[in-house]
Amino acid sequence: MHARIVAGLAKPGTIDQGISIYENSVAPATQEQRGFKGVFFLVNRDTNQFMSVTLWETEADMEAGEASGYLQEQIAKAAAIIAAPPTTEHYEVSVQA
Repeated sequence: MHARIVAGLAKPGTIDQGISIYENSVAPATQEQRGFKGVFFLVNRDTNQFMSVTLWETEADMEAGEASGYLQEQIAKAAAIIAAPPTTEHYEVSVQA
């Protein structure tokens, strides 16, 4: 299994709006992608930081969303509340309990 981490900084006072966008638009679109295995959206209200963790069956499934433009479309949904371009990292899931 593989994980994509997208982390960034939200503009002050927009965390709840970001949660709503993620819950109502981004997560449903993510669930429709090939190889989808799970998703988490984490926020730190004190620092306005957020992190999206998506889990994928294979590395190819994870990378397909970036090549197709899917990932960029999802990030664009929250463009109005993001303070700076988020970072994206890939990981192999080594342990799951």
